[in-house]
Amino acid sequence: MATDNIFSGLKVVDLSSFIAGPSAAVILSDFGADVIKVEPPRGDPWRHGHKTPIQPQSDEAYQWHLANRNKRSIALDLKSPSASQVLRELVVWADVLIVNTPHVARKRLGLEYEDVARWNGRLIYADLTGFGEKGPDANLPGFDITSYWARSGLLSLTRDAGAPPTWPVSGSGDNATAVGLYSAIVTALYRRERTGKGSYVTTSLLAEGVWSASVSIQAALAGAKFPPMHDRTHPANASMNVYRAADGTWFVLIVTPDKLAAVAGAIGRPDLLTDPRFSDPKQLVSNMPQLTAIFDEVFGAMTMAHWHSVFAGLDVTFGEVRGPQEVISDPQLAANGIVVPLDGAGGTLTSTISSPIQVHGVEKVAARRAPDIGEHTEEILRELGFERSAIDNLRTSGAIPAELGRAA
Repeated sequence: MATDNIFSGLKVVDLSSFIAGPSAAVILSDFGADVIKVEPPRGDPWRHGHKTPIQPQSDEAYQWHLANRNKRSIALDLKSPSASQVLRELVVWADVLIVNTPHVARKRLGLEYEDVARWNGRLIYADLTGFGEKGPDANLPGFDITSYWARSGLLSLTRDAGAPPTWPVSGSGDNATAVGLYSAIVTALYRRERTGKGSYVTTSLLAEGVWSASVSIQAALAGAKFPPMHDRTHPANASMNVYRAADGTWFVLIVTPDKLAAVAGAIGRPDLLTDPRFSDPKQLVSNMPQLTAIFDEVFGAMTMAHWHSVFAGLDVTFGEVRGPQEVISDPQLAANGIVVPLDGAGGTLTSTISSPIQVHGVEKVAARRAPDIGEHTEEILRELGFERSAIDNLRTSGAIPAELGRAA
């Protein structure tokens, strides 16, 4: 593989917090970008995500390393008047600036696009919001659960009939949005290569959620008639349903019409093809619950390993429903570079998840631990041209901490 990274020399300032913005910066870092994480003196709140009650609990700051690996950290109090000179030098240095601070706060801090673009005409200003820049709810706070999942329609669609909306996997909408924000940044970088001009690019958790739900949202735009919500025991199609094997493993099964005869034979029930309840299309629709009950009995008699062999041998589409502890042992992850070693995190955290983009012939940067709070503050300030006396003055003014602590 080539040793040159695609984004070697690209300079990124990550002013964002929590997940989506920082994760977009991680993708850039995976391909060689130099990313500076700007944090308040007490650190990005996501440093403590592993201790949040609704999250899987751990002594390791696993979420922090996932969203901030390969970065350098500068601790800077943007509310301090002296911080403005540091911010200006960071913007002049940068190719890309990622921001998700609410716009009301940005105006107070002088962080709007118009404020910073005058310092660097080639800057790519990447703006992430919960609900978009305009509209009646533009200034509402938003997390992926509220903006990406609930507001977009996704949360109403991902449940069975009669069940209330459930709590989605934390961060799932954020990380999908991160890929969208990364794409916007790369698009703007391509434009800059052609024109020499910087850009203001943006996306929102809401826009990304609607895009993810776009097949259904487009159906609504077309005035389509929606089928009843999915009911496992009374499905619209028993050949496209969820079943459980004898060992308790749930699996999703999708049998296309051209595979029906082969599957009926392989599961030992060729009689289903001639059963009048199922062979006549009109009768089949009303007898889907009976067919589902038959499938439940058949699939519940053998283990998942057996059905894996049967379905794979017939080239039938299926998917085993796995929990996180099973997923990490899936050989497909290591074989495809989805899980990679993480250097320097310590403790039990020795691996991390790579970004989902691969470029053949290009090797990603080896994943390194995320930084401690302000770990590289003085190093970065010196690179930006600040002399020792200027750094001392920044410390005295409170723009940077007097003492830089380690991540909690």
